[in-house]
Amino acid sequence: MTQTADRSAEYRAIGKPYQRPDAPAKVTGQARYAGDIPVPGKLLYARPVLSPYAHARIVNINTSQALAVPGVRAIYTGETLPLEGYNPGERTKSPLARREVLWAGQPVALVLAESEAAAADGAAAIEVDYEPLPVVVDPLAAMEPGAPLARLLEKKQAGEIAGGEAHAAVAGGEEEDGQESRPLSENVSDRSHLRQGDIEVGWREAEVVVERRYRTSVVHQSYLEPQSITVMPSPDGAQYTVWASAQGLFTTRTEIAEALNLPERQIHVESVPIGGAFGGKFTLLEPLVVAAARASRRPVRLVFTRSEDLLAANPAPQAIITVRLGARRDGTLVALQGEVIFDSGAYAGAAAGLAGFILASTYRCPNIDIRCYEVLTNKVGVGAYRAPGAPQATFALESTVDELCSELGMDPLEFRLKNCLREGDPALDRRRPRWPRIGLLDCLEKVREHPLWAQRQELLTPPPELSGWKVGIGLAVGGWPGGTEPAAAACRLDRDGRLTVIVGTVDLTGTDSALTLIAAEGLGVSPELVQIEHGSSDNVPHSGSTGGSKITYTMGPAVLAAVRDARQQILEVAAELLEAAVEDLEIERDRVVVRGVPDRSVALQKIGQVTTAFGSRYQPIYGRGRSALGSSPMYAAHVARVAVDPETGEVRVLDYLAAQDVGFAINPAEIEGQIHGGVTQGIGWALFEGFVYDEHGQLLTATLMDYALPHSTDVPTITPLLVEVPSEHGPFGAKGVGEPPVVPVAAAIANAVKAALGVRLTRLPMTPERVLRALQQQGQAH
Repeated sequence: MTQTADRSAEYRAIGKPYQRPDAPAKVTGQARYAGDIPVPGKLLYARPVLSPYAHARIVNINTSQALAVPGVRAIYTGETLPLEGYNPGERTKSPLARREVLWAGQPVALVLAESEAAAADGAAAIEVDYEPLPVVVDPLAAMEPGAPLARLLEKKQAGEIAGGEAHAAVAGGEEEDGQESRPLSENVSDRSHLRQGDIEVGWREAEVVVERRYRTSVVHQSYLEPQSITVMPSPDGAQYTVWASAQGLFTTRTEIAEALNLPERQIHVESVPIGGAFGGKFTLLEPLVVAAARASRRPVRLVFTRSEDLLAANPAPQAIITVRLGARRDGTLVALQGEVIFDSGAYAGAAAGLAGFILASTYRCPNIDIRCYEVLTNKVGVGAYRAPGAPQATFALESTVDELCSELGMDPLEFRLKNCLREGDPALDRRRPRWPRIGLLDCLEKVREHPLWAQRQELLTPPPELSGWKVGIGLAVGGWPGGTEPAAAACRLDRDGRLTVIVGTVDLTGTDSALTLIAAEGLGVSPELVQIEHGSSDNVPHSGSTGGSKITYTMGPAVLAAVRDARQQILEVAAELLEAAVEDLEIERDRVVVRGVPDRSVALQKIGQVTTAFGSRYQPIYGRGRSALGSSPMYAAHVARVAVDPETGEVRVLDYLAAQDVGFAINPAEIEGQIHGGVTQGIGWALFEGFVYDEHGQLLTATLMDYALPHSTDVPTITPLLVEVPSEHGPFGAKGVGEPPVVPVAAAIANAVKAALGVRLTRLPMTPERVLRALQQQGQAH
């Protein structure tokens, strides 16, 4: 059960479980997504033609047979689709390949037809002549001088991870200092160097040194709703209304406007429910479909199939991370050296530097040296995925920490308590040189008290149905620096006495429930009187994209400021109606009352009526609020109890404990759901998920028959412990909660497998084959 303090006396609304406002529509199937939107006019259905080659020159595209297919109305290629802002280094500005394809699955043409079937038939009838080019798939090989270039005809350009502005864009460390000791190929698109202290001094002080290299796979976000967009042009072709499965209204509008070289006011992005995103929907198809609607002057809809989503979306990058740790015999960490290599796929911008920052953001260490590289290969371009870079970096770091604890003969929890970051420690962040108060120690203390850790020696017997299996318990910690972005909100008192809070956010994970509670608490009303309203990019206050664990954190203060502004206006009107001083009034549920005189009151409905009536002398109630905050880092400590079959290598997670610093639990039920979901995704990273490519760059896991996801039977009992170390910035001390639950999971499971079998798994996912191979190698070594 979730453990939080009882605040029934302290607060009226926040700190108590509250149902998501969108829950009824979603569970009953009434919600309408981007692919469901009815539009006037003759809708055209779009179907992409994907390259079968990982790297090739486009010699010719023959569309004549496809244009003869009944129902096909238009076909566009990279050469014929008008895109004034074309830039080969950015996917959104080069949505169709021109001259050169860079991965197997890259769109080379788009067919528009009167029906989905006709569009599919038209796509199948297009003939493309390719001239195959050398393919580079392995990022290590791609870094070497003389390696085939992932791009030949149009050179790479520096980029950033999709949605990077909405995540923690940490400015840590320094740019590459020119002291690279080895030559690198042109496929290395970006590099950075994070340093603190003197690493050579650290190695001289270290009495115990451990070094390991780890690999993680390309992992898809696996949202339920595929990439989807519907676009309707105005009759004169000057305006475009967009319904997109995207994580931000304003970033989507900007990306479309830049790609088509249009004023932003001509793009109207409507808010629609999203069937999952997890970082994978920071604008991808939207410029392509708007360009097609612009060229055809017809409404256009594109909904990816599941295979298209696996082949041509933007999954999390593959990582190869080397970690070297040095400590004194007493367990004091003195040196941390790392190399982070991220496979960026066909486009630059994989946030390797952020992963390097994550490596340096858990433990106190005076000497740090981390080099980070992003490498182009002939694979699909990558994007964000729930705490981008953090699951990979934490898997490597926490696995190595566990190895160091074994070498030291030290309890892994005590080592972490001794070395974990504390308030005031130096930070590799130019914007904030010292760490604020964080909850990592508090989470570890909670874990230490819990039976799953405190009584772990008594829990090593496998369940009867798993007789002969080995049981192990592993610990890992991890965090997320926290995203920030300016936000604004408005609050309106309506004629019926209800309050409408207007925001420009996209609700992916139930943030509307948190904003409802924050508004109700700030106003002093019942949550049932508050309605969170979303709209178009034309008529809602500015908000950043939903991502980086920041909507409750950054939008919450804006909402709180807006409702407090509205509250003051309400009290001023009520003071005149009641002939009382403003300071003597308070709001209780749906009325303004005079303190100590409960029978002297006026209903909010009455105030709504007098402030909106014809000829009224009272101004309408309309509050406004804004925010622009510094970040509040979030941390979690996880414990996994696993069973491993030494005969087959199968790993099952039996029990899971997740202690997380949430600052203040605005809606404990929603936070608990976030932790359950994040841990489940982490189990996918750890045991099941990963793209597999052959040497020709062909994706072998392009369907859900091949790309493994955790089933409900793979999810154990998950126990969340909500730790509250208040933020100095967040509403009522709240911090973001979405990212941290996924971060330590793979490491906790890997550490548990090591405890069970005595072998270290250094590659994700930890499939039965890899577990058996590790056991065999251990046997051969002995």
